[in-house]
Amino acid sequence: MFNLLLQAGEAAPKGNMLGSILPFVVMFAILYFLMIRPQRKKQKELQLMLDEVKINDEIITTGGILGKIANIKKEKGTVVIKVDDNTKLEIQRGAIGTVVKKSEK
Repeated sequence: MFNLLLQAGEAAPKGNMLGSILPFVVMFAILYFLMIRPQRKKQKELQLMLDEVKINDEIITTGGILGKIANIKKEKGTVVIKVDDNTKLEIQRGAIGTVVKKSEK
């Protein structure tokens, strides 16, 4: 009986390697085009926006604070925003969520 099981196991055809890997390749391609690629594109656009920010641009931070850029400190990676006539805040450059209005300069 044991001999018959061994012969049946050996007689079974081996699967095609391409046929077993192909579904994983297709799944990864779908994942790449639906999730990874759009996220990278969005990240590049955000970085471009942060690099082009200038003094007097009106911004909204990721925390929801509205202000106008008063100074840019590149060595520290921060910007100073003017929130009110007497109020200025120093925030990280990455905390800028959107640029509402670009300066005319």
